Amino acid sequence: MHIKEGTTQAFIGLEQRYGARNYHPVPVVVDRALDCLVWDVQGREYIDMMGAYSAVSHGHLHPRVVAAATRQLQKVAVTSRAYHSNTLGPFLEKLCSIAGFDRALPMNTGAEAVETAIKLARRWGYRAKGIADGQAEILVARGNFHGRTNTVISFSTEEDYKAGFGPFTPGFHHFDFGSMDSIRAAATANTCAVLVEPIQGEAGVIVPPAGFFRELRDWCTQNKVLLVDDEVQAGLGRTGKWFAFEHEGIRPDALILGKALGGGLLPVSAVLADAPVMDVFTPGSHGSTFGGNALAAAVALEGLRVLEEERLVERAAEIGPYLMERLREVQRQAGPLVRDVRGRGLWIGVDIDPALGSARRIVEKMAERGVLSKETHETVIRFAPPLTITTALIDKAVGIFAEVLAEART
Repeated sequence: MHIKEGTTQAFIGLEQRYGARNYHPVPVVVDRALDCLVWDVQGREYIDMMGAYSAVSHGHLHPRVVAAATRQLQKVAVTSRAYHSNTLGPFLEKLCSIAGFDRALPMNTGAEAVETAIKLARRWGYRAKGIADGQAEILVARGNFHGRTNTVISFSTEEDYKAGFGPFTPGFHHFDFGSMDSIRAAATANTCAVLVEPIQGEAGVIVPPAGFFRELRDWCTQNKVLLVDDEVQAGLGRTGKWFAFEHEGIRPDALILGKALGGGLLPVSAVLADAPVMDVFTPGSHGSTFGGNALAAAVALEGLRVLEEERLVERAAEIGPYLMERLREVQRQAGPLVRDVRGRGLWIGVDIDPALGSARRIVEKMAERGVLSKETHETVIRFAPPLTITTALIDKAVGIFAEVLAEART
């Protein structure tokens, strides 16, 4: 089928005709992007206030990351982990140095890293804690989102993620996010780990009560349970610190990273832990053909250097409160029709009253006026722009958001 250049509906039609129906994208066909701006196939400009769920924290096509990819593509991209490379070691050294762990195991997607962490926690439970084989249990929060593989959806509490995909993997027990009483009630002698997000993004950017992670850290230590922190979205500067766990002055036993780790170019993820935990993996016990490939390692290493040297983490800490305050101004103007504005750093959710219509409709109206965002859970609109966002772009984007809400009220 021949497609005339610039025809939005033709490109959307091709995806609908030949693609699986597992996504419901906002009807914008992206042609190119740079830093915090996106242009569609008809040349219309948008402010990116979504940042690809934190995957584009560096901004689109950061020149240093693109240059690192170009250099590596002229040498070698993939050989599999059957051999060593001269990019993987330096990347792992830098990542472990920044995060403060002994070892890192690279994978590709965030969901793969979560699966890796589950395997790690179970084997540690058997070999270090003495749990009987096949009996290890992991505690997970209600409202969690850790990916969409079959094991991961097995412990989701969202029925839409699970319908028609059983039978499900056993070995998981739920607790209420932010409640230590609920964790204590869910734990057994076979509990080997607590797998938890520091902020529940897909659930609506839910921030736990202050002190929850400090208390959880102490409880895990006392009960010989691994604290496994899923920072696929929250990590690498999104919340105004390198890692969200730093806000409570704690350290998990295992850390899951992804999205921004790929510098906005490639899928790169990793699980980090100290040697006594990570060394339960032995040759043949886990692996990935593409995990830690030469190109991915080169890109991720440069991405880490950019975050550090261009002080993007500190930038999120400085400009995040500005975005929060601008959105709270909108809340004050809207009154009870905006029920909550919550988040941390450059990761904020705005919870609207259904009287304004669906969050999806608000998002589509914003897109029509040049602002890209995304809804979750019918009533929450997410704002998570690249860490390079400027106050001028924030002002413009929030101004458009306020206009759309004002029109929805009438």
